[in-house]
Amino acid sequence: MANKVYKVKQGDCISSIAFKYDLFPETIWDHPDNAELKSKRKDLSVLKPGDELTIPGKELKEESGTTEQKHRFRRKGVPAKFKTRIVMGGLPVDNEDYILEIDGVFFDGKTDETGYIEVTIPPDAGKGKLTIKDEIFDIILGTIDPIEKRSGVIQRLENLGYFLPDESESDNGKESIDEEISEAIKNFQDSVDLEVTGEVDQKTRDKLVEEYGN
Repeated sequence: MANKVYKVKQGDCISSIAFKYDLFPETIWDHPDNAELKSKRKDLSVLKPGDELTIPGKELKEESGTTEQKHRFRRKGVPAKFKTRIVMGGLPVDNEDYILEIDGVFFDGKTDETGYIEVTIPPDAGKGKLTIKDEIFDIILGTIDPIEKRSGVIQRLENLGYFLPDESESDNGKESIDEEISEAIKNFQDSVDLEVTGEVDQKTRDKLVEEYGN
């Protein structure tokens, strides 16, 4: 089958795209035609709406097997992982009961000793809710922006539990919003033993990626 070009939409991620075309995420990501985008985005978990991916055509693969016997074939690369860290008041919420709902499927358990939750979910999962310590958080999957973007920094800070204003709905002026964002950056830098500046440098970006998981 011939290759095709796919334009990334809001809410897409490499896992959901690969699932749609019945391919492994790495098969798409490592295709030579995607080398430029791979170099630009660095991480296959982070795409931006408007990015263009080459979807390679499927190739027939043959497997040998004894006749008149049953054989089981397992599809690799499915499912995906949902991973997030719960931080409140600047401290990780460790060993705390939670209920997670993803596209109508419920999971329950405890956060680990560093506040992380990790569960197995379908690659094309879209949204859900997390309930922990009597707080309910809406979850939208597949919408994280690249760390090089201001929005990508803010999204990771929010998902790590640092309070940030909603710039589209806030009645505060830009200066006040920038101050709140700077304060969140300072709190994060302090929590991971970085120099506390309130500015996003490469060390802060690298640490955000490390703490967030991508």
